[in-house]
Amino acid sequence: MAGVLGGHGSVTRMPTPPETPASDELLADRPEEWPVASSEDLHRDDWVMALRSDRIRRPGHPDEEPFRRLVLEHPGAAVVLALDEQDRAFCLRQYRHAASRRFVELPAGLCDVEGEDPLEVARRELVEEAGLEAGEWTHLTSAYSSPGISAELMHFYLARDLRHVDRGDFVPEHEEAEMETFWVPYDELHAAVVDGRVTDAPVVLAVLLARARGLVGPGRPRG
Repeated sequence: MAGVLGGHGSVTRMPTPPETPASDELLADRPEEWPVASSEDLHRDDWVMALRSDRIRRPGHPDEEPFRRLVLEHPGAAVVLALDEQDRAFCLRQYRHAASRRFVELPAGLCDVEGEDPLEVARRELVEEAGLEAGEWTHLTSAYSSPGISAELMHFYLARDLRHVDRGDFVPEHEEAEMETFWVPYDELHAAVVDGRVTDAPVVLAVLLARARGLVGPGRPRG
């Protein structure tokens, strides 16, 4: 059950959805693994990501010729939609080389410490990229970014009850050294998502989910 974590550790429970009818069991993802005939590393170094080539078969068809699938190994990430008391969102503008584009983004970072809770990753990234701490956290969802090639699982959080803090020893480098930060009213960010001016998928998902779940605006639940 999703919940809101308050500053003193209290959790406000969100309403439990009605039980899912048996006829709707198809509307749920499920774990499944197909047989792997062989696997070859195409790139692997000391970073947390790697690229490999797997040759797989359909289950129950051992005599079929295996077919190739590329797999990008990825540890996952945490993304933070941080809103202040005026419902302004903290945003970044950052260059992304693969897309040759500077995107409007939210604070985010890799889950690159084995066993670390994604919420702790979210807390750390909010401090490092925004110089902010939050007293209230809501897990919006966790979603696979591109399962056709990667098992990257992105964890989305809404952060409220913000206060400014020191960034510690964090020193921005490379693209982050050119990163711009700004505050924007949530409604303006939502409009920019809907009309296609803002196209970074994590921003789109976080912004639409917060509205869909009634977590933004005068009627939002409070811890």
